[in-house]
Order: sequence, then structure tokens, then C-alpha cells
Amino acid sequence: MQRSDFPKDFRWGCSTSSYQIEGGIHEGGRSESIWDRFANTPGCVKEGHTGEVACDHYHRWPEDFDIAKQLGVNAYRFSIAWPRIFDYSKSSSPNVAGLDFYDRLVDGMLARGLEPWATLYHWDLPQHLQDQGGWANRTTVEAFVNYTDAITRRLGDRIQHWITHNEPWCTAFLGNKEGCHAPGLKDFKVALQVSHHLLLSHGLAIPVIRQNSPNAKVGAALSLHPLSPASASAEDLAATLRHDGLRNRWFLDPLYGRGYPQDIVKVLGNLAPTVLEGDLKAIAEPTDFLGVNYYFPEIVAHAPGQGVMQLTVVEPEHVERTGFNWQVAPDGLVRLLSRVVKDYAPAHIFITENGSTYDDVVLADGSIHDSQRTSFLQRHLAAVLETVKSDLPVRGYFAWSLLDNFEWAEGYLKRFGLTHVDFQTQKRRLKASGEWYRDFLQGK
Repeated sequence: MQRSDFPKDFRWGCSTSSYQIEGGIHEGGRSESIWDRFANTPGCVKEGHTGEVACDHYHRWPEDFDIAKQLGVNAYRFSIAWPRIFDYSKSSSPNVAGLDFYDRLVDGMLARGLEPWATLYHWDLPQHLQDQGGWANRTTVEAFVNYTDAITRRLGDRIQHWITHNEPWCTAFLGNKEGCHAPGLKDFKVALQVSHHLLLSHGLAIPVIRQNSPNAKVGAALSLHPLSPASASAEDLAATLRHDGLRNRWFLDPLYGRGYPQDIVKVLGNLAPTVLEGDLKAIAEPTDFLGVNYYFPEIVAHAPGQGVMQLTVVEPEHVERTGFNWQVAPDGLVRLLSRVVKDYAPAHIFITENGSTYDDVVLADGSIHDSQRTSFLQRHLAAVLETVKSDLPVRGYFAWSLLDNFEWAEGYLKRFGLTHVDFQTQKRRLKASGEWYRDFLQGK
């Protein structure tokens, strides 16, 4: 497998997100985010870690962009920290210092030949909005559209690729049902209302992006999973269909004009979100691409008494796993993308995240021989190539992640980076996986 096996215009990139790498949480007029509050709440993040410093990207971004350039990627996916742009406790106007920061970032990318791919929301909601009910409050939808307007007015002349939301499933259910992510709520009904408002804000933001960013390409990045039943029983088959309904179809169906899957609405009953006239039409605003974040497949079994959905996700035995205990299954990516194309026919698909965490060891000479991550990367790129050769509209791949970073509730204990970060000294070292990606991209 060589880079030349892929189309010449294929996007090769790496992904990051604001709270996970930036640090500088008290600088440049940035306000408090829900992750600042969550991480500083005892027991929420392992070892009490926070994103206060993270990778110090706020100060070290030129070095990080130099690393990306040296890798040979031609695209760089990043997210904008909403709390840097608005401090609602002080003003309803955007924070000029925050806009200036991202202005410098975008110019820095372009100067190094990195095409900027901006994600508007990667989980760091301003805490002030959460205090008003967060995404469960419809006013947050309006606030998001206004935030989108401020960002795209400033940066829309240079950024042509926009992602509205990253993994709305995680925002809704990990943050508001499971409580293991910010804001740490455990309310299924709230989580479902949050999911609707996330989708609605996506749809309402698109016309604003198009108005302010000429020739913009717009999409959303969904965390999607290929599913299999634990057995051939009718009960397990039905449970898998239910899980697919809330894990995948709950987001894909409304984005592609089908509304919410009625089989799941029926199961949810009075837990289903409030949907107003015109909402579904707004959510189905046409997009230019679908971002797919792929990590692992899931096996589903019927489980009476296990909540409203009455199912459980079964962990298979004797399978290869990452350091996150996630199954390694490159073939699942092929299966997933084939299904998405068959059922929804998106114009273009970009793999907006794909990566793995392992227990990296820094040797005496400073090298990191992360052979498992290299193998993961190689096999998943081979799967991507298979989809390309099958004429699926896959147009790019973004490795997660450029840097080791703050891995949400895991703090700094899980490392996804192609580049190792010593969080004490902030020294960056390219791992063997990063060296392989560089050599692959440079045709060596």
C-alpha cells in the first residue's frame, strides 16, 4: 500500500480539539467551560487531571503546526473553543482576543500548506450556558447560531471546510445520560432533548456558514459503529436494531431528511424529545459531506430489565484490543461505510477520526516504538483503500491524533498521539507510528 494508490486529491490529515490540547484557560479573555467545571469536580476525571495546561498549544501552536507539516499531511482538523469567543457573563459581543487567536492559527496553518478544517463544537460549552440549562434549553441553539456567525464572519474567507458538531451522540448521552462526561448529568430525557437541540443547531447554522464563508463545504462528524447481534435469535436481532436506532439512525435519519426513527420514538415513549414545527426540515438542511469517526464495532444482546432499550453491549473474548480495551476491527470500517453509503448516499465521506491508545514506552534514547499503533494505522488505511477501490465516496482520512492530549475522563492516562508529549516538560517526540505515517505520506 502506497499513498499513490489513493486519488491525488485525497485529503490526508490529523485531528485535534481545543480543550484537549490548548490549555491557557485563563488567558485571552476565555470564559469557563463545562469541562473546566467538570474536571475540577472531585472524582470526575482520573487522578484529578484537568485541561488547564494540556499540551500548551495556546502558546506552542507554531511548533505543533511544524510537526504536522513535517508529517506531510495536507489538512488539519481543529476545533474552536466557544468559551474563547464568548464570555456571556460579561458581554453579548464576541471576544476580540479569542477571534484574534484563531485568526493567527488559521494563518499559521495556511502558511505551512495545511488546509484548515474547523469544528465549531467539540464539547466545550460555555459554563454560563449550562447554568441556564445547557443544550437541553432551546436558547442554546440560538446562542450556537450566533457563535457560528461570529466565527464564520471572521474566518470564513480562509476556511472552506466546516464541521458543525463532533460526535453529538457523546455530547448527549455520555454527558447527560451516563454522566461520565461534562456536564455530568444522568437524565435520559434530558439527554434526548439535548440530542435534538444539537441536531437543530447544526441545521440552523448551515445557512449562516454558507452566507459568511463563500464556497464553504459543511458537514457534521458522527461517531458511528457497525453492529452485530450476539446470536441469531429474534430477541438479539431486535435488540441490535434498537441499539442501531439510538446509536446510529437517531442522528443519520434526521440529517438525511427522514426524521427520527419511529421504531425508537415508540420505544422511548414520553422520554422522546420535544420537536417543534419546522425543526426536522431545518435539521435536514443539505450538507456537502459526512464526517465519520470510527474506533470499534459493537455486539448487542437482548437484556430484559436493562433500561428502556432492554439491551446490553457484549464484549467478545479472544479479540485484539487497544489500551482503551476497544476491539481492533479494520473490517468494521468497511462494513460501516458500505452501510452508510447504501442507506444514506452522502455525496462525500471523510474519516474525521480514527486512532488508538496504547501504553507507550519512552526508551533511553527518546524513541517510542509503538508497533501496535503503527499496525492499527496501517490496517485501517488498508481498509480505507478498500472502500476507495469499491467506489465508495471516501475522500479523506484524519488520524486521531496529532498529539497525546487530555483524554476527557481518562485525563492524561490514555495516549492517542502520533506525537508523544511529555506533560511535565511539553517536549514533543514523533513516535514510530508518526514516522511511518510521515514516510507513507512522503512516498518513502
